[in-house]
Amino acid sequence: MLSESLIAKLRGAESVCVLTGAGISAESGVPTFRGEDGLWKKFKPEELANFDAFISNPDLVWEWYAYRRRIIQEVKPNPGHHALVELEKRIPDFTLVTQNVDNLHRRAGSNHILELHGNIERSYCIDCRTFDSDIDVKELKGVPRCKKCGGLIRPDVVWFGEILPLAVLSEAVSAASRCDIFFSVGTSAIVYPAASLPYTALEHGAYVVQINREHTDLSLSAHETMLGKAGDILPQLVEALDKHPRGGV
Repeated sequence: MLSESLIAKLRGAESVCVLTGAGISAESGVPTFRGEDGLWKKFKPEELANFDAFISNPDLVWEWYAYRRRIIQEVKPNPGHHALVELEKRIPDFTLVTQNVDNLHRRAGSNHILELHGNIERSYCIDCRTFDSDIDVKELKGVPRCKKCGGLIRPDVVWFGEILPLAVLSEAVSAASRCDIFFSVGTSAIVYPAASLPYTALEHGAYVVQINREHTDLSLSAHETMLGKAGDILPQLVEALDKHPRGGV
């Protein structure tokens, strides 16, 4: 059940910022890639998702990411993703910040997306930085090479030991600072710096709402915590907003 307070605030909100994490992707069937069967069960993500591992054995690291991309390409955005698309259409200033690399928000139709950890469906050359999004992972055997300079192509994701893209992080902090309502959706809110965003919103007077399957540390500070699936709760928010239009009586 949505609170009347949240509905009223959403009706009057000019700026909304949403942070999403692995929980919303899990509802689409995206695995966490830990403890997988077969070859990859031998490895921890930390052993593969770092630059040194890529340089030491680029074919192995690329094969792992190709495996992950094939799985992700088989899943679809869920009602939670689609509800955020609809919410974006109804809010004048809407920013979607995600920790996920699966590209499901973009496939659902969201436009203003800040990808803190990159996008697994994009790749770039480590030498000349040329981006390449047309790689067919089903056809490749081994790491691809740059068409321009012959350099190794790597996934456009943030690996262990790498910093987040500063421009993207700065824009996320700005969105959290100016929003009227901040939603934390499907995230444990413990991985920094992303986990600091709801607290930034709180410090600047935003109404902070957590949507998650279980309580987190953020539950102690958020104005509301709604336990459940994003795919169930977010569509209710859109429906409530449509029943009580912005500026309506």
